[in-house]
Amino acid sequence: MGERTTGGGFRPARRLVDIANALRADPELPREELAGLLVRHGERPEDLTEEGFSPACAAELRAAVARLAAVLAETDTDRAAHALNGILTECGARPRLTRHGGRHPWHLHVDRGEDAGWADWFLASGALALAQIVTEYGRAAWGECAAPGCCAFYLDTGPGSARRHCSATCASRARVAAHRRRRRAASGS
Repeated sequence: MGERTTGGGFRPARRLVDIANALRADPELPREELAGLLVRHGERPEDLTEEGFSPACAAELRAAVARLAAVLAETDTDRAAHALNGILTECGARPRLTRHGGRHPWHLHVDRGEDAGWADWFLASGALALAQIVTEYGRAAWGECAAPGCCAFYLDTGPGSARRHCSATCASRARVAAHRRRRRAASGS
């Protein structure tokens, strides 16, 4: 669970969004695929063996992601902030530096301690990441794609006006569909 939080909450928040989207696509995503996603986001493969990341750990992680996905679906900043505060309180979130017995560089954790499981760590670090984003942007800078047929989560941490789509592809598809609807409505058919 070697979290490095360079760049504020964005790296852990991207990890959260990627894993939440993977679990939306496949709610029973196998342990091996969850481990692979964690590795792609900087976790060490040797920490994610079946011994260290068991099927039970994977099931608990899926439940933690589901709780955080409910926050990602929340567009009201006040409700999102209250939900995040509740999760952080429940996790006993107190910042601490750890090296996991010297196996990692020093990094910040907010979970219960060295014996915290993957789900507890993910829930606490995901909530902290989203809280950092609310702090920096003053709003819930995330959402669910507004394109018909897409329900992917996205982070809205870029410049410009607030996003409504997970990608340029979905935004373009939605604009084209809206244009076609307007043309049909204008022609009376």
